[in-house]
Amino acid sequence: MARRNIITNDDPVLHKKCREVVKFDEQLALLIDDMVETLHSVENAAGLAAPQVGILRCVTVIDIGEGVIELVNPQVIETKGKQFGPEGCLSYPNQYGNVERPAYVKVKAYDRFGKPFFVKGEGLLARALCHEIDHLSGIVFLEKAKDLNQVD
Repeated sequence: MARRNIITNDDPVLHKKCREVVKFDEQLALLIDDMVETLHSVENAAGLAAPQVGILRCVTVIDIGEGVIELVNPQVIETKGKQFGPEGCLSYPNQYGNVERPAYVKVKAYDRFGKPFFVKGEGLLARALCHEIDHLSGIVFLEKAKDLNQVD
């Protein structure tokens, strides 16, 4: 495992749509392991998507304090309600804004071995799932944020 560099400051790769993962192999497992290590190396980080480490593949990892969730080719298949609250992003350090997200989401994804599963989330988990899945479509939170603030 290795910690990877996080792409920052509006690098064009952050706005590109990722490609679906079709090979569930050792290279994918290594990417996921590296992403988890990278995520855990940053204090208060909740999620990391592959384009944030320069890889245009549909892979993201999330850890809101309840253990790591690894998602390959994730798709939001159900949403309910709305929540509006603060978000930040590892690719936009010290920038925060309020973003509207669903209060509840259900996501279909695959694990590192290609086995399908579902994850349901409310509150912070719903927010993190939506934020990271947006990254896979080239959408960054700044495009949805209101009341954007810079914090040094």
